[in-house]
Amino acid sequence: MGMDVGGEGHGQLASPNVVPLIDILLVLIIIFMVITPLTPKGLDTLVPQPSPNQQQNVELENKTVVVQVAQDGKLKINNEDTTWERLGPRIEQIFKERAEKVAFVKGDNDVLFMDVARAIDIMKEAGIDKVGLITAKLEAGQ
Repeated sequence: MGMDVGGEGHGQLASPNVVPLIDILLVLIIIFMVITPLTPKGLDTLVPQPSPNQQQNVELENKTVVVQVAQDGKLKINNEDTTWERLGPRIEQIFKERAEKVAFVKGDNDVLFMDVARAIDIMKEAGIDKVGLITAKLEAGQ
């Protein structure tokens, strides 16, 4: 705390020294700026971008694997019906000879996210590196 000596007959005036407070504030700001980017949260996802032309290559369709989760709990892998128990082994079989392990999950509008997350977990356990999400807007090209 600093002290100013007053002039003619005014006496002593006390004024706080704020320089140490500003130093502490700047150090705290720097600490928070350094700590914040070091805490990533969430899942890595791959979201397909709509293409300007809706024509798809037949080879690309054969490479793309889409797991569809219906509201009634039914599963499909590229229009092939499957069950929760057979999903993991079937995905492993599909990707056994593929170098690029990318698949997508498509859920109905009214499906619970718990079912979509369960499908993602099973796909990750089966060795899929990247799992993307397909939404109705992306499928419509918006």
